Amino acid sequence: MTRLSFIVGVVGNIISVLLFLSPVGTFRRILRNRSTEEFESLPYICTLLNSALWTYYGVTKPGSFLVATVNGFGVVVEMIYVTLFLIFAPPTMRVKTGMLFALLDVGFPAATVLATQLILKGDLRIDVIGFLCAGLNIVMYGSPLAAMKTVVTTKSVEYMPFLLSFFVFLNGVVWTFYAVLVEDYFLGVPNGIGFLLGTAQLLLYAIYSRRQRPSKASSHDLEDEWQRERLISSSSTNLEEKNEV
Repeated sequence: MTRLSFIVGVVGNIISVLLFLSPVGTFRRILRNRSTEEFESLPYICTLLNSALWTYYGVTKPGSFLVATVNGFGVVVEMIYVTLFLIFAPPTMRVKTGMLFALLDVGFPAATVLATQLILKGDLRIDVIGFLCAGLNIVMYGSPLAAMKTVVTTKSVEYMPFLLSFFVFLNGVVWTFYAVLVEDYFLGVPNGIGFLLGTAQLLLYAIYSRRQRPSKASSHDLEDEWQRERLISSSSTNLEEKNEV
């Protein structure tokens, strides 16, 4: 069982790495244009917070090395994304990004580590960190809901790339299976929700891709536009959920 859980965890790490790298095309565009245009930084800031807390959870809970490693990678990648926002964003967005980064990615994790280390001990410390991570993960998985609404409204899958939806589905499946093997409900609940949302995205893709008329835009342009809408919509969602974070 231990060997199986390790293999599943490694597969989960690989899929999670691909998800962390999925916005690379967007940031190549930012570098090429030397501007963040209308893209929002908040989703990346929240993902950085999510990865940082999961890394802390993986380090704190015995036997969760695989959780710590992949999210440690996520911290590095998201730091690069946020840094690019700080460099190429317009002055107003740069100030906003800097303030959110200081509050959510420096202040909140620091307060969490201090509070859990000084006040809590043993299993209670792990449980509190796990609850925080699970809540943030559910918010992260909820961001594609805006894209799904767009698909239903427009009856087109132009703004919901198949590969990204497929990897969201795979990520939910693998990490839910891993959570069952290691009996970790904090991993299982949010990734189970991710599995259901990923399944819904694939079903929508199967339904509406048959009705979609050929588009003149390139697949790269379509992915950029979908990413733009996802980021703007998810940033609004995350702002509404900020108190829960």
